[in-house]
Amino acid sequence: MQLEINPEKEIIETVAKIMLISARTAPKAKGEDEIVTGILSYEEKEKIAKEMDVIGERGDAFKFFKRDAQNVRDSEAVILVGLNFKKPVGVNCGACGFDCNTILKQKTNEIDYSGPVCTIRAIDLGIAIGSLVSVAKEFSVDNRVMYSIGVAARKLGLMEAQIILGIPLSVKGKNIFFDRKPL
Repeated sequence: MQLEINPEKEIIETVAKIMLISARTAPKAKGEDEIVTGILSYEEKEKIAKEMDVIGERGDAFKFFKRDAQNVRDSEAVILVGLNFKKPVGVNCGACGFDCNTILKQKTNEIDYSGPVCTIRAIDLGIAIGSLVSVAKEFSVDNRVMYSIGVAARKLGLMEAQIILGIPLSVKGKNIFFDRKPL
């Protein structure tokens, strides 16, 4: 019998796909789905890490991008989850700063994210992320939700979404996302 060195790492892509299912089936306002998801290829993962290193040069407030870039490199997989906002929910809650009839007519601000977006749709994104990471927990896969990955993904045009977050996945003897040193 020949032992595999790290057989648990072979299953990470399957776990990532199950996590995407969880995001897709998470509850959404009015049952309307504006959530987009994906799993990065090895090449895309390295492109993201390089872009994060570049963003980390913006100044002291962005140094954490470099630390997070190393987490991306050290992870077995990275999931992207985003909001591709097309239309407001229609309840005129005002949380976005506008009403549902005028939000789509507003000037778009393109910074790290693009806005304005419907706040209820953004809440849907948060619920989808909660569903995703709960699956990782059930499979004992270490993970961390990262703004920095999403910013780099948007800059590289890897996903059509106004808001993107990245979730790196790790299967190691110690959680690589815990006890991270500030830069």
